[in-house]
Amino acid sequence: MLIEVKVPQLSESVSEATLVSWHKKEGDAVSRDENLIDIETDKVVLETPAPADGVLVKIVKANGENVTSGELIAQIDTEAKAAAGAAAPAVAPAAAAPAAAQAAAAAGAASPAARKILEEKGIASSDVAGSGRGGRVTKEDAVAAQPRAAAPTAAPASLTLTGDRPEERVPMTRLRARIAERLIQSKNENAILTTFNEVNMAPVMALRKQYGDKFEKAHGVRLGFMGFFVKAAVAALKKFPVLNASVDGTDIIYHGYIDIGIAVGSPRGLVVPILRDADQMSIADIEKKIAEFGQKAKDGKLSLEELSGGTFSISNGGVFGSMLSTPIINPPQSAILGIHATKDRPVVENGQIVIRPINYLAMSYDHRIIDGREAVLGLVTMKEALEDPARLILDV
Repeated sequence: MLIEVKVPQLSESVSEATLVSWHKKEGDAVSRDENLIDIETDKVVLETPAPADGVLVKIVKANGENVTSGELIAQIDTEAKAAAGAAAPAVAPAAAAPAAAQAAAAAGAASPAARKILEEKGIASSDVAGSGRGGRVTKEDAVAAQPRAAAPTAAPASLTLTGDRPEERVPMTRLRARIAERLIQSKNENAILTTFNEVNMAPVMALRKQYGDKFEKAHGVRLGFMGFFVKAAVAALKKFPVLNASVDGTDIIYHGYIDIGIAVGSPRGLVVPILRDADQMSIADIEKKIAEFGQKAKDGKLSLEELSGGTFSISNGGVFGSMLSTPIINPPQSAILGIHATKDRPVVENGQIVIRPINYLAMSYDHRIIDGREAVLGLVTMKEALEDPARLILDV
């Protein structure tokens, strides 16, 4: 019996997608719910599972072809048998099995202290050469470990250039092309201005130092900085609702909810998953959701629903060392907050020069609907909330 494999239903905002990589070839045996192919939209990569057990007898659409919702891309015969050798698993010599298992167990094994440090750095224990017994990763190994340098997003893994002045033309991914389109749209359609302010992060850092361990034990997630930045943004959006508004033609749409997009880097490029109803979330809820988004972005598992919508955005260039930037608004939103690396700087307090951990905030806004007063006072509200975190609890 022939079963059709079709493109999954795409969201209303996505007209077509691209077939990225078939994981099976014609004649291979497949199992129900096994991922057959990755399909890239301008937002996410979707997995397409096999609808039934059988043999993949025909691939209708090849890698790189554009497809639409419900389009036929392959056929599975539920009664056919796999081609000889196509699905035969490679069997290692029996004598080698115990050694292989032992090596696999040792590879990437880490002490609890080392594991915690590596998790904070976002490094897999399997990527660290352990100096302990049996290759175990020690705390010292974890402290010295550095993240792998990310491969250039514009070049394929197989890129090989030769000659004195080599060049190679590489097509943009669908996501990269969509990012380019939206950036141009934002600059062309919005009257973008940026206002800046500086924040003394000492009070937030003191809170993290005092309650960090208790917070992690109670909630199972680290107490980071993003939770405070999100709560400070929420305080400003509540006080100045126009910062949370959007433009539709000649109308201004004021949203009675606060959905904050958090810009996250992924192997495919920048994605912006949404914290729904951020004004109703605790700092623990925010930190858990951001950690979940980060892992999903790394694994390419973010859904279309998680990437759709948003009334305001936050971009954290500080994780990459950025000191100052002018973030571009994410349409149809009307404002975006850029946060940066916190560095010790000399400041004047009560006529004395002192050293404080300073973070520069930048908020870009659409001057068509947001006046300088609301933009500046909104950023001041964020500054005051971060410099006196009790305001976030008392809602003052």
